Amino acid sequence: MTQLWDLSGIQANRDIVMPGETIPAMFWNAVKQRGPNVWLRQKHLGLWRSQTWNQTAQAVSEIAGGLMSLGFAKGECTSILANTVVEWVWADLAVLSCGGVSNGIYPTDAASQVQYLCADSRTTFLFVEDDEQLDKALEVRDQLPSLRKIVVFDMEGLRNLDDANIISLDDLRALGRDYLAQHPNELQQRVDACQPDDLAILVYTSGTTGKPKGAMHLHAGLVYTVRGFNTLIAQDERDERMCFLPLCHIAERMGGEYFALYTGTKLNFVEHPETIPENVREIAPTVFTGVPRVWEKFYSGVMISLKEAGAVQQAAYAWGIGVGTAIANKVLAGESVSGWLKLKFQIAQWLALNNVRKLIGIHRARFLVTGAAPISPDLVRWYLALGVPMLEVWGMTETCGASTGVPAERMRPGSIGPAASFNEVRLDPATGEILVRGKNVFAGYLNLPEKTAETIDPDGWLHTGDVGAMDADGYFRITDRMKDIIITAGGKNVTPSELENDLKFSPYITDAVVIGDKRPFLTVIIMIDQENVEKYAQDADVPFSNYASLTRSPEVQALIQGEIDRVNKKFARVEQIKKFFLLENQLTAEDEELTPTMKLKRKLVEKKYAAQIEAMYR
Repeated sequence: MTQLWDLSGIQANRDIVMPGETIPAMFWNAVKQRGPNVWLRQKHLGLWRSQTWNQTAQAVSEIAGGLMSLGFAKGECTSILANTVVEWVWADLAVLSCGGVSNGIYPTDAASQVQYLCADSRTTFLFVEDDEQLDKALEVRDQLPSLRKIVVFDMEGLRNLDDANIISLDDLRALGRDYLAQHPNELQQRVDACQPDDLAILVYTSGTTGKPKGAMHLHAGLVYTVRGFNTLIAQDERDERMCFLPLCHIAERMGGEYFALYTGTKLNFVEHPETIPENVREIAPTVFTGVPRVWEKFYSGVMISLKEAGAVQQAAYAWGIGVGTAIANKVLAGESVSGWLKLKFQIAQWLALNNVRKLIGIHRARFLVTGAAPISPDLVRWYLALGVPMLEVWGMTETCGASTGVPAERMRPGSIGPAASFNEVRLDPATGEILVRGKNVFAGYLNLPEKTAETIDPDGWLHTGDVGAMDADGYFRITDRMKDIIITAGGKNVTPSELENDLKFSPYITDAVVIGDKRPFLTVIIMIDQENVEKYAQDADVPFSNYASLTRSPEVQALIQGEIDRVNKKFARVEQIKKFFLLENQLTAEDEELTPTMKLKRKLVEKKYAAQIEAMYR
């Protein structure tokens, strides 16, 4: 593991050059170079099963052959409706190898959303994971005239299904083997015919402000960006990472699948979103990319475990994290670390910090990457004090992922870093909006030329909708979304994300939405961390019968008030939160209030809980 006081070289460009100007060309060249090496690992029936590049290539070629045998043409779109599993990657690379367009659909989407996304993209083939996802497709199939076949990964429970337009993945692969035996050169011809300027993938935005928009990414942009990533968060074949975020999201598609394809990094697929804590300890990734919700959850777990620990363990942790914090502060200030402090840190690792890292599963991590939403600077400092640098990156679907990134040797918690070397980033002088220009910027929104023109100006600058600031060293900081800035009735401008991030640093708060636009004072809607608050209630003998009664109990209300008081001390009086409301429903990714990346949708929450909000202002 990189020493906390010496972070130089952690992001050095390792100068990987994988030839190929399209994703399929790059993939098949990678197979030639790395054939017998392990690339993908997935847990099945309690055992981790490895798959080499050659084995992946066989699966991809057979699926591609099956698609071609069923008439799949260059330029047609195929959608994938599944959790993050190995078969997702197979299907994606097979579609691209055929010269097709690949689109992902969140597995939590309802049938109506599946219908909209398939219709908008003119999907001809649909891959689904299992019977649950198949049911959604069948519910809307009659409304999808372009859809010709549905391919099912897992046929458990569907053995007796008799439908001419539904085929199992195994049967599709069998068709592919026969087809390729008769047409041995067609797949290579398809790969060769794929051009850099061809449309490769669609990534639909979350649709928090309307219907989802299909962001179009060309092969040229994807290849250019994954090569650029290695100047930002360098990896190679020695690295292992965990694949668990939705593959239809730009973060895992680019930073996981395609970046690993380029670098040779091993991809380990978790069993299920609920098994992430267990799986990360088994995998012990050397590079770990996650969203703030993941990092907050790990921190909360450690804090709760500490409360159950003995006095000696608590004292050892307190001393150890104190030493780590002292070094972290010097590293962040650019100061040298004395030999005595280094020695104390070695002892701190042995006494406590190594155990904390192993409890989380980051004991082999060279660095952590966080993105997709703002994160509390205090959380970044905590991971650094443990001995693992956390690098914040910023980007969006339309920029093909990360556009800025914090360098390990010059970390600044609260900043998203300077512009990545592969694109330009600047602030609009009139509004402070962050603008991005480069080959990584998307080709526009599918079927929405007017929206595209609104988003990309004639000079090629992408208007991101994020408001920011830049310091003298070129480091950017997100202040908020343009549409989220609050102007109180007294005329005070408030950036709610700062308050929300500080609240989410609490182990008892999962998410928060600050309210106050055109209001006399600020209030907040809070989603509690069920596991940690239940543990608190049990330890304090607080009676509750269900989730709703837990949120209503006076003791829990007082607990959350205490967390709000802690945050309020950091802000001026006009920026402090005066009242709060706890959501009484336990939300999951299936609920409309949450995005697929588990963030509360601000506008929807404000609309749905309007009555509770008004009650806080009476």
